[in-house]
Amino acid sequence: MANVVVIGAQWGDEGKGKITDLLSKSADVVVRYQGGVNAGHTVVVDGQTFKLHLIPSGILYPETECIIGCGTVIDPKVLIEELDRLVALDIPTDKLLISQTAHVTMPYHRLIDRASEEVRGSHKIGTTGRGIGPTYADKSERMGIRIQDLMDADSFREQMIWTIAQKNEILEKLYHLPPLDPEQVVTEYLGYAERLRPHVVNTSLKIYDAVRHRRNILFEGAQGTLLDLDHGTYPYVTSSNPIAGGACIGTGIGPTTIDRVIGIAKAYTTRVGEGPFPTELEDINGEMLGERGAEFGTTTGRKRRCGWFDSVIGRYAVRINGMDCMAITKLDVLDEFDEIQVCVAYEINGGQTTDFPNSARDFAKCRPVYKTLPGWKQNTAECRSLEDLPVAALNYLKFLADLMEVPISIVSLGPSRDQTIIVEDPIHGPKRGLLSADGTAIG
Repeated sequence: MANVVVIGAQWGDEGKGKITDLLSKSADVVVRYQGGVNAGHTVVVDGQTFKLHLIPSGILYPETECIIGCGTVIDPKVLIEELDRLVALDIPTDKLLISQTAHVTMPYHRLIDRASEEVRGSHKIGTTGRGIGPTYADKSERMGIRIQDLMDADSFREQMIWTIAQKNEILEKLYHLPPLDPEQVVTEYLGYAERLRPHVVNTSLKIYDAVRHRRNILFEGAQGTLLDLDHGTYPYVTSSNPIAGGACIGTGIGPTTIDRVIGIAKAYTTRVGEGPFPTELEDINGEMLGERGAEFGTTTGRKRRCGWFDSVIGRYAVRINGMDCMAITKLDVLDEFDEIQVCVAYEINGGQTTDFPNSARDFAKCRPVYKTLPGWKQNTAECRSLEDLPVAALNYLKFLADLMEVPISIVSLGPSRDQTIIVEDPIHGPKRGLLSADGTAIG
């Protein structure tokens, strides 16, 4: 039995959807613990592509129970659209459970999100405009709407009359937008409530029961470590805690429940939105990474910024999350490069550091110190074992493992399930990967 947290080790978009899908095969329960529709997971199964925003990737395994935890904020319209798409594809959704205490993204959240980003001008943070930040803000201000509020029509209507009156003041006077009609919002959301009602339960209790019965639980985060509200590149961050510690808060379980933390990182680095990015490439290499990696956001379609692998943020992610092992994705994207660079340190204020700076101003000043490695100039998409990999590709993985001082247990070489080298089963295997931290192959 193992309870495992899967987290992004960069700025999100690391391929968590595919890895979570792979690991879900060994899981009895998959739990999403934070974020909202600002996140997107893409999973390819038998040539068919699934784009999920709220529903855990485990939904593609009929026997797996999927839970949306209380730390997630839910746009019910988007959730129902996802459910409808799955049902149309004959994928069962009856095992999806939704936390009673998860907060709900309302129409005014989306309006305020877009309007506030607009008035930031040159100081914009790159929000998706999906209302996530304002939803979490209302949660903190203790005026949020929770899923269980939708289940009582009279109480919900009373809440909406007061809340929308407050929000209309902001919409009209601050952003010069037309007011919302409370009754129209109530009618729309009560309709959503009836569709979702069969799925709404006390998920904290369900997860606790799963722990007691020694079921395998996979905790799935959205975004990535560098977007964490407290530990990311603030203010260019999300509004929740994607790091491993967020799994406890976002589901209602204690830290002793967690057995292992698996980090996901691309073989290079990408970022969507604003903020410093030391290894960003604004040249032919950056264009090549973007084209070969199809680097466009699942949620927004925005082009991702691309750069070389940054081991400084990799080591930081290992430390902040307490990682046991890592999965490296999109190694095949590097197949055509003659040389590959890896950031091993930062230059700042006349010196060098291998530590990630807390100060946003300091981070913006950091310049990468690179180590150049030879490329392999061979197609790796069909490799299915370490022995199949070109020597230079295997050496590249060993170099990353050594720099980050963490074993690499999974290597992904394309979007499909079978385009994967599982060097060690992170759920059932030993606490070491097949690539140890000193670069030694095991087994």
